[in-house]
Amino acid sequence: MALNETWHLRSRSRQCSTTGTPFNEGQPIITAIFPDLESSGYLRKDFLEDSWKLRSEEDEQPFSSWRTTYSALLTTENPQTVTKQGAEELLRSLCEEDQEHTENTRYILALMLERQKLLRETDSQPTAGSTLRIYEHRKTGEVFIIKDPNIALDQVEKIQEEVMILLSPQPVLMEVTADTESDCNANH
Repeated sequence: MALNETWHLRSRSRQCSTTGTPFNEGQPIITAIFPDLESSGYLRKDFLEDSWKLRSEEDEQPFSSWRTTYSALLTTENPQTVTKQGAEELLRSLCEEDQEHTENTRYILALMLERQKLLRETDSQPTAGSTLRIYEHRKTGEVFIIKDPNIALDQVEKIQEEVMILLSPQPVLMEVTADTESDCNANH
């Protein structure tokens, strides 16, 4: 059963969640994921290291947190990353839909993107019966929370094939009608 949660979180902030101080390129920051009671999902907040250290035990405790380096969002597209972009877009789409039958696909896509060094696993959190893996996009800072479905070894190849089919360009099917047929015949 899919959980009614937000699995794809926004990109990193440009400023500290506590002080509002803008981050500088290359500056170490702390990223934290907090339970979001309003949406039954998660909320990302980014902090200066000094602000993070000043937090007390009375402050809201994060579900997950890690140290990273701030870099401004890159907006240029590389034409050589068509497959990578396709995998990223597919992962985003499947995370937004959050359907139980796509858990295996989401996990394989995250692993693919991790191997391609686009995502990095920053944390893992055990839950009842599974593990949630926290991935951060290296360029955009987006966070993806992916359930590890504990795929049986004998099923990995089948799931990889399904993912490759999803990433393949799909042929456009055209419905043939009487008008289409007469247009085709007129051209020959």
